[in-house]
Amino acid sequence: MSMRRLLLGLVLLVVGFFGVQAAKLPANELVIASWNIQHLGQSSKKDYQALGKIGAKFDFIAVQEVMNIEGIEAFKAALETATGEPWQAMYSHLIGRSTYKEMYAFVWRESAVEYLDGAVVYLDPGDLFAREPYSARFRNLKSGQAFAASTVHIIYGKLIGERVAELEELASYWGFLEEIYENTPVMLMGDFNMPPRHKGWQTLKDLGVAPLLVESMGATTLSTHEGKYANLYDNIWLRPNSLAVGEVGIVKFPQLLGLTHKQARSSVSDHAPIYMHLLKP
Repeated sequence: MSMRRLLLGLVLLVVGFFGVQAAKLPANELVIASWNIQHLGQSSKKDYQALGKIGAKFDFIAVQEVMNIEGIEAFKAALETATGEPWQAMYSHLIGRSTYKEMYAFVWRESAVEYLDGAVVYLDPGDLFAREPYSARFRNLKSGQAFAASTVHIIYGKLIGERVAELEELASYWGFLEEIYENTPVMLMGDFNMPPRHKGWQTLKDLGVAPLLVESMGATTLSTHEGKYANLYDNIWLRPNSLAVGEVGIVKFPQLLGLTHKQARSSVSDHAPIYMHLLKP
């Protein structure tokens, strides 16, 4: 096992640091997360207080499955209530080929991150993505380092081939990101609806891009079987050594909040958030 894989294997699965009453975030580490918050803004059953408690463990969050502006604004308000400090949010327009559409969003603590430039939805010249990715460039105020964050929700589809086609196109998208955010480290995060071991990832891996989470670390989708997690669909991809990465993990929030999986899926999400600690370079 490589030293990198060994270090990444030291995943913190919601003990200690990620307790609901955890101490404040590390002063010199930026905690970046990605979370598919199931149909955010669509249901009146959504527990925003719970979302705020979990989201407060991070400095910067890429959010997938945002259904409307009201949903992301309510999430931002819940984060401000939970942390006692101001947050910012930016989001895409509704994206999708059919009547079903979603938005992407980034939310962040004003004290930890600032938006720089380059917010854009991928133009997707071949129309290969059902929901084109969204990206922007930010600055880590804890270190002064700029980074480009991109988020995507890969189609689930009726056939696995639909997912594979989008995964393979991520290689072209990665080239686009490195071109428009020249000399800036890039990270691609989101719900990929495919585990990182699948052969559909090979075109991206051939570019030297790698996932932070691997199957030995667990899974991110909440199973209908109590206490079980089904699939590692959520991830963060980057070039090794492009960023100084510390702790990496999955926040199993139902246990933190004292919820059954049925309750969690109904009122919070059917995905657990993932996170990474970004260290000073």
